[in-house]
Amino acid sequence: MLEVKLKVNGEERSVDVPEDVPLLWVLREELELTGTKFGCGQALCGACTVHVDGKARRSCVTAVGDVAGKAITTIEGLTQGEADGKLTVLQQAWVEGNVPQCGYCQPGQLMMAAALIRRCPKPTDAQIDATMSGSICRCGTYPRIRSAIHAATGQSEDGGAK
Repeated sequence: MLEVKLKVNGEERSVDVPEDVPLLWVLREELELTGTKFGCGQALCGACTVHVDGKARRSCVTAVGDVAGKAITTIEGLTQGEADGKLTVLQQAWVEGNVPQCGYCQPGQLMMAAALIRRCPKPTDAQIDATMSGSICRCGTYPRIRSAIHAATGQSEDGGAK
């Protein structure tokens, strides 16, 4: 065991785990941040997506030692910087667009969408589809996800300005 120092949701944390333990398990089991979900364990479904230094990353295949000292944001930390823990514009669009059905994949979907919007503030349908295609929604809410991303970025359904 080795003490690994992490910066999770803006807070310095230390865990005593082997460096090769997946970040997902450290978040869920050691830090009790259970919003990040286990899906496939092979980085194929997107349920475990978090941000590492602002970029979307699959935590199920990311060794905790590889992210020591880097800024990690989980779904619980997505609202950081918002007044009084309010929802982000993206999360509000998700709610207003009635995106979740079962909800299991939604933390990963939101993290992927937030990274997309940070990288591309006015994404096209093609950019949304390319980014979000790596996140599986068994309920098939993809059209609502795309609409919510457009709404959060102030665009109409077809990607044009509102």
